[in-house]
Amino acid sequence: MSVTKNLRFAINLGNAVLARELPDGSPGGITVQLAHKIAAELGCSAQLKTYPAAGKVVEDAQKDYWDIAFLAVDPQRETILQFTQPYITIQGTVLVHEGSSWQSVEQMDKPGVVINVGKGAAYDLHLTRHLQHATLNRLASSQAAIDAFLQGEGDMAAGIRQPLERTSAAHSGYRVLPDNFGQIHQAICVPRGNEQRYHQLVEMLTRWQVDGAVQGIIDRELAMA
Repeated sequence: MSVTKNLRFAINLGNAVLARELPDGSPGGITVQLAHKIAAELGCSAQLKTYPAAGKVVEDAQKDYWDIAFLAVDPQRETILQFTQPYITIQGTVLVHEGSSWQSVEQMDKPGVVINVGKGAAYDLHLTRHLQHATLNRLASSQAAIDAFLQGEGDMAAGIRQPLERTSAAHSGYRVLPDNFGQIHQAICVPRGNEQRYHQLVEMLTRWQVDGAVQGIIDRELAMA
C-alpha cells in the first residue's frame, strides 16, 4: 500500500522504558517501533511528536496536535481518551536512600513523608487517588523527580521500576524497594470521537499480540535500552 499521508504519533519521552532519545537526537524505543508499524499497516508515514511528560500529551489530546498516543491507562484520562487493551504492563515502585528504614511500599503513606513524582504521570494519578497521609512533590517529569531526589529533595522518588533501578545502579547510596505500589497498564489511545481509528488499532494490536509481533518489539527494544 502506498504512503498517502502523515499519521501524527505522540511519543512520551518521560517513560524511559517505552521511549528514549537516541544519540543522534531522534526518538527510539518500543512506542516508536509500534508507531512505525501502525503507520505502515495503515499506508501512512509516521510523524513523531515528542513530549517530555505524559501530562502534556493528555493536555494536547483535544487540540488536534496528535492522532495516536501511547499512555498508561487511567480512569481520569478515559474521560477524553479511548484506550486499546494494554500491550505491556510495568511496575510502579520507589527509589529510597540506602540507609533509610523503608522496606516496603506499604510504609509510604505516612504523615510528613514527601514523595517526588512526575506531574501527570500514571503513578502520580494512581498515588493521588490512594495516598491519604503522604505528600506528593510534583516535578516537571519523571526524570526531574528522580534528579530532585538525588539532589536532596523529598524522602523518595516514585516511578517505573527499570529507570529507578538504573539510577540506583549508577549512584551509590540508593536502592529500589522490592515490591510495587501498582501495575501500570500501557496502551495505545486516541482522542475520544475517533471510533474508526480506535477499532482499527484494537484489531491490529490483537493480531500482533497473537502472532508475537508486539512481544518481539518489546523484547528487542528492552535488550537495547
